[in-house]
Amino acid sequence: MAKSVLEAIQVGQWDFEPETHDIEFDSTDALPGSEEKLQVLATRIQQGLPLWHPSDRHTYDEQLLAALREDGDE
Repeated sequence: MAKSVLEAIQVGQWDFEPETHDIEFDSTDALPGSEEKLQVLATRIQQGLPLWHPSDRHTYDEQLLAALREDGDE
């Protein structure tokens, strides 16, 4: 059985999920698909952590979009 995501990929175990019962790691507010989120995922892989944290940001915040539009109008 693979011990990390990278090891699982190397042996073709595509449904691998690391055990998380005692693993603590930070969530991220990075937008899905953003360069920042990709960097977070790459770091998690390198550290042998699960790719997804239950508290990771899942969607784009419409309030943030509205605030950015207002700032652009000034």
